[in-house]
Amino acid sequence: MRFPVLALCLAACAAPATAQQPPRQPGLGERTQSPEALFREMSAETPEQEMARLVAAANAYPLGTIENPVRVGGPEGERAYLARLTCQDGTPLRIGTRSEAGQGAFGAIANAYAVSCGGTTRRIVFDMYHAEHAENRAPSGFAIRP
Repeated sequence: MRFPVLALCLAACAAPATAQQPPRQPGLGERTQSPEALFREMSAETPEQEMARLVAAANAYPLGTIENPVRVGGPEGERAYLARLTCQDGTPLRIGTRSEAGQGAFGAIANAYAVSCGGTTRRIVFDMYHAEHAENRAPSGFAIRP
C-alpha cells in the first residue's frame, strides 16, 4: 500500500514542473528545414555576378554620390584617388574634412570628403572596400591624372 501512495505523490509533485517547461527546440544536428528548401532561399548569383549587377545599377547615378560611390581600397585608396583628382581646368583642388556618408550602393558604410574647386564645394563619396578596383574616372566637374 505504501508504494502506490508514494508513486502518486511523486507524480503529483512532478506534474507542475513538466507543465512549465518551454516548447522543445530542435537539438544539435536535427534538421529544421530540408536542404532543398534552404537552397531555394539562397541566391543563385556568384559574388562576381552580384558585384557586376550592383555596379551596373550604380552606374545609373553620377560617380561620387552615395548611389555610386568611388570604389577604392581603404583609406590609402581614398587619399591616392584624391591626389590624382584636379579641378576641371587642371588646377589643384582643396580637400576638406572626411565624414561618414551612410550606407552606400554596395552595402558598406561609405565616407565622404568635402572638395572645393574655385568657389564651389562638393561632396565626393567613397566606398573603401574594393581593393581589387582602380577607379580611372572622375566625377563630373573634375578631372583625373593618370
